[in-house]
Amino acid sequence: MTSKAKEGERAGMALYRAYRPRSFDELEGDQHVVDVLRAAIKQGKIAHAYLFAGGRGTGKTTVARILARALGTAEEDIYEMDAASNRGIEEVRQLREGVQTLPFVSRYKFYIIDEAHALTRDAWGAFLKTLEEPPAHAIFVLCTTELERVPDTIQSRCQIFNFKRPTHETLKKLALAVANKEGAALAPAGAELIAMMGEGSFRDTLGILQKVLTVSTDKKLDEEEVAKIVGAPQIALINGFLRALAGKDIEQAIEAFHSGVSGGVEPKVFALLSIAKVRGILLMRFAPKMEKELAGQFGEDDVKFLKELAGKEGAVINSALLAELLGALIEMPRSPLPQIPLELALYRALGEKE
Repeated sequence: MTSKAKEGERAGMALYRAYRPRSFDELEGDQHVVDVLRAAIKQGKIAHAYLFAGGRGTGKTTVARILARALGTAEEDIYEMDAASNRGIEEVRQLREGVQTLPFVSRYKFYIIDEAHALTRDAWGAFLKTLEEPPAHAIFVLCTTELERVPDTIQSRCQIFNFKRPTHETLKKLALAVANKEGAALAPAGAELIAMMGEGSFRDTLGILQKVLTVSTDKKLDEEEVAKIVGAPQIALINGFLRALAGKDIEQAIEAFHSGVSGGVEPKVFALLSIAKVRGILLMRFAPKMEKELAGQFGEDDVKFLKELAGKEGAVINSALLAELLGALIEMPRSPLPQIPLELALYRALGEKE
């Protein structure tokens, strides 16, 4: 296929679909999964059932499709089922009946069952019989974000692969590469922000990038524009928050936080960006040779700012403060008001000792 044809095929398509890897060579991360599957194909030792477990957007269904293609399975012999929408015993009975018929043109009939944990107890019971005595031409890949909800009787009949969340650096490189292919100039600091907002998901990262590319008028994306589009706080607001922390000015720190939230910033995003910069300050202080690496993460002005707070002026910004902020970030989803955990962290870190 020519490059122009590929561009035409991608037009109007969601980025995560347009740039979904189509071979093992194109995959980023989870090399332990790739190596085992490649070896199994080479040796002809294909299991009849696999269980892919991992967080959302970590590539489970993508790898399942790649495995199907690597086995020479034609599209008409690949079946995908969303168990979240088709979770009952009737749907599984239909699947069992379909499994018994031979493939159209391929050696295998390849079944991908997404959100497998959503199946009902009766559905699992019906499906178990198929897994115990599957036809030779059937391969199943069950994908789940909640492995603990998959019955042990099912797990014991599958080869289980755990998918890790992609690293921050991997997501950043992905955002930069896809932006470049889309004809956009994405600043490294902007890619850093997109990767951070993606929270360990290939799909979410590309979804955020697509939003940014859609809104931008000139496709020249610096950190300020990216922050504005994704609803992140302005750089000056986060830096003002950090300066307040350095000066032990709890009132100013809380005001900066609430100013961001009242302006539409999610408390979790505010905490996440603050943590990234506090980490940067500590790395500047204890591992100054990493300044070049940090320059690729933050803008030039930000690096100077972090370096300044890495000195005596920012002595209050220490590992204990970073631990408090991390704790707040973890507690936010469980709090009745997401602002409370960060407020408590500030009281503990900067408030007067009783």
